[in-house]
Amino acid sequence: MKPHELKPPPGSKKKRTRVGRGEGSGKGKTAGRGTKGTKARGEVHLFFEGGQMPLIRRVPKLKGFTPPNRKVYGAVNVGQLEELGNADVGPEELRAAGLVRKRDKFVKVLGEGEISKKLSVRAHAFSESARTKIEGAGGTAEVINVAPSGNRPGKKRTK
Repeated sequence: MKPHELKPPPGSKKKRTRVGRGEGSGKGKTAGRGTKGTKARGEVHLFFEGGQMPLIRRVPKLKGFTPPNRKVYGAVNVGQLEELGNADVGPEELRAAGLVRKRDKFVKVLGEGEISKKLSVRAHAFSESARTKIEGAGGTAEVINVAPSGNRPGKKRTK
């Protein structure tokens, strides 16, 4: 068999129907679209609901409430503190080690993992289990209090 003798199997190749080419073709006049109506005249987009207000526009855009002055904490586990090697650990050391992202203003220590070294840990918040593990190993857990800035957005400054 030679390449010029190859043919597709019978019935696999079918000519497309050319509509709107006169009454004699069998698909003339309305071209298989029926009579009148939107579908006979043009395309109907996918989410069209017949003129009713579409669902996507009926549903409200914004949901819920985000407090304007919420605190977002960067989390560090007790097990990670032991790997640092420092006896005195604070937010600056944690950022330098890459355990807390730079954009996290506050640091919270969580109780995942074990600790055997005596560490002095400073953070903005501690979980109860983290505090007991640090103090159980002979270390101290010191809470850092950051005073809120007086210049909040949306507030007018008074002299």
